[in-house]
Amino acid sequence: MNSTFKPGAGAATLMIAGAFAAASLATSAATAEEARLVPPPAVDEQASGSGAETAVLAGGCFWGVQGVFEHVEGVKSAVSGYAGGAAATAHYNMTSRGDTGHAESVRITFDPKRVSYGKLLQIFFSVAHDPTELNYQGPDRGTQYRSAIFPQTEEQARIAKAYVAQLNAAHAFNAPIVTTIEPGKAFYRAEDHHQDYLAHNPDQPYIAYYDMPKIKNLERRFPDLYRAAPVLVGSLTD
Repeated sequence: MNSTFKPGAGAATLMIAGAFAAASLATSAATAEEARLVPPPAVDEQASGSGAETAVLAGGCFWGVQGVFEHVEGVKSAVSGYAGGAAATAHYNMTSRGDTGHAESVRITFDPKRVSYGKLLQIFFSVAHDPTELNYQGPDRGTQYRSAIFPQTEEQARIAKAYVAQLNAAHAFNAPIVTTIEPGKAFYRAEDHHQDYLAHNPDQPYIAYYDMPKIKNLERRFPDLYRAAPVLVGSLTD
């Protein structure tokens, strides 16, 4: 994480960042209003009896993206990790350089009978991040923070491509969507201290300012799919 709002900065920097974030919380409601409810996908998958499915999405810092999907009904787990690069470089310190091909990502295991892949993408584009920001999200810069979808099946790839085209054609955003669709990429689980970070640190300045408004937007925009108690990774292992 390259932002001075995140752990790893010096004590003086964190003190300044904390003071700035505290003052900024008064305007966080306005920040939250920047999210928008985009239309659902015209093309979606049909629920089957095959059990759980997985989706892998990248939308900037994985703390916030994981936090959003942990509050979605039908999601069984949301795990922070890396996708887009090799296993040897799937480590935070290496990924943070921005030259590994990895993006900070979240692997979402979900029940397709309760929430569809297309609905997850609608949430992803509506409240989890801004898909018009190329290789950054908010204060975070680098290809590791890119907006990306890593389809796990050919059907997911078809749905994702159709949805991006649909939203661009409808001018759902004020700028073109820059989300990349990258099939055939493996997912690697991130270090334990990155798991459930939002849930365990809601008052951390970065989380409070940049990510907690996403949870409020999820509740407001998708009340039928919002659940107050998140499903946490806890001791989940691969």
